[in-house]
Amino acid sequence: MQPGSMARVMAGAGLAAVILPGWANPPTGPTLPIPEDTSVYRDAALSGGPGKDGIPSIDEPRFENADQVGDRLAPGDRIVGIHINGEARAYPQSILVWHEIVNDTVGGEAVAVTFCPLTGTALGFQRGDTELGVSGRLVNSNLIMYDRATDSEWPQILGSAISGPLEGQSLAPERVVWTTWERWLERHPDTEVLTTDTGFFRNYQRDPYGAYNPRRGYYEDDSATIFPVRHESDRYPPKAEVFGFRHDETAVAVDREALAAAGMMLHPTDSHDYLVIHDAGLNTAWVFRGNSVETPDPEDIRFGPDGPSHEALEGLEPVHGFEAMWFAWFAVYPDTVVLDGNAD
Repeated sequence: MQPGSMARVMAGAGLAAVILPGWANPPTGPTLPIPEDTSVYRDAALSGGPGKDGIPSIDEPRFENADQVGDRLAPGDRIVGIHINGEARAYPQSILVWHEIVNDTVGGEAVAVTFCPLTGTALGFQRGDTELGVSGRLVNSNLIMYDRATDSEWPQILGSAISGPLEGQSLAPERVVWTTWERWLERHPDTEVLTTDTGFFRNYQRDPYGAYNPRRGYYEDDSATIFPVRHESDRYPPKAEVFGFRHDETAVAVDREALAAAGMMLHPTDSHDYLVIHDAGLNTAWVFRGNSVETPDPEDIRFGPDGPSHEALEGLEPVHGFEAMWFAWFAVYPDTVVLDGNAD
């Protein structure tokens, strides 16, 4: 029996997932900014309802080709997409809402694709020889994951461990795209799609929080949050989506409507310039950093399977970013800079 299978058996029996020998620690990346001491997050963590692994991760995902999907997905249905080493996969939000984590291997890379419905955040992480699971706890309304090698706990947005042997370290990110099925399929016609053959019985036709197509219930911009958060702001409606990224000096929230209107934005700092580019095809953003960055004409940018390309981007370093509900981003990063096209 594989280690992941044993963990699922124990979880299904109502017991905490066992930590088995032989699993290597998950890969860690550059340390992300942690605005408060890790003890603050531990103290603020609370139960989201189900216990550890009560929301079961998908550890043996099954896929079908895009031409087999039929009417299972409508054009406007939300998916999380990933593209690694020439392989594209789509994970429907209607499935992720019930599982929150898919441990997968894409393009030869072991990854965890994660989604927190409470904060509208889809993030990918490298997982190495271990798996990520759902702890059953939340902080700032956000999913707290754990890795099955060390049992360290990782709030999804923070991307850094707040407890366990890896406390203070950050997971290595893997870019995923939060978009619609129609947009992803146009960019990646050869994509594979996660099926409902998950090994679990769930009503994948019903979202317990509401719906994204069209948006209603919990996902509506002005709807109320459910769990407490440490910091609040009324600058935007709570569930309005911003695009966030982090660097050594601060966290940055990008106004998505302003970015779409401008095509790109430049965020200069004392150490680097950050160029934010709107991707109209996928309705997302890409961030690059460098020294004295030149801003190309947005009309000259070309978008391929791995994002934008232009000679002005050569030599620039990609910076990881993701969409998030405004209340959730601000709850973690109350000192965030906001790029909205207006001079500070």
